[in-house]
Amino acid sequence: MANQNYSPAAVIIHWLIAVCIFFLFASSSWMLALPLSSDEFPFRQFPFQLHKNIGVTIALLLALLLYIRFRRPRHREARSKEMESWMNKLATVDHIVLYLLVFACCASGYIASSYSGWATTLWWTLKLPHWGRADKDLNMLYSDIHAWACWSLLGFLAAHVAGAAYHAFQNDGVARRMMRLR
Repeated sequence: MANQNYSPAAVIIHWLIAVCIFFLFASSSWMLALPLSSDEFPFRQFPFQLHKNIGVTIALLLALLLYIRFRRPRHREARSKEMESWMNKLATVDHIVLYLLVFACCASGYIASSYSGWATTLWWTLKLPHWGRADKDLNMLYSDIHAWACWSLLGFLAAHVAGAAYHAFQNDGVARRMMRLR
């Protein structure tokens, strides 16, 4: 019989991704408001490189989370006992869309960066390949896709948090299972 709970690794990775996404959203407005890099303002590179590092790390964590989730399936009947059928379906759709949007944010950000002409060095150690030479139009296209994907992600994250809050207030066991308190 498959496990009814999420694995400890999946819970930890979930919260690492959540903290990273929160940080990226919180720092993005500030980062974009910085003056363009010049001899007088060379510091703009650090926040952008940090943003890219965290984005690539999120993509790697997401791949690991999906591997764990598919390798250790949860028992379907455990979900249906605690939630209505439509809630199960809505939760499934929300998770799938969240995974797709997180991937879209990471991929479009990386591709936009590739066309910016600026190198992406993963945690200042591993230089990641570019998708092509610097191209302002492609950089803007993927930057726009990145922005739309990120704002869409924010909307679905709000629904995700609202659903988690609902289950916490209902005290129906779903929130405890997600937090491994059961």
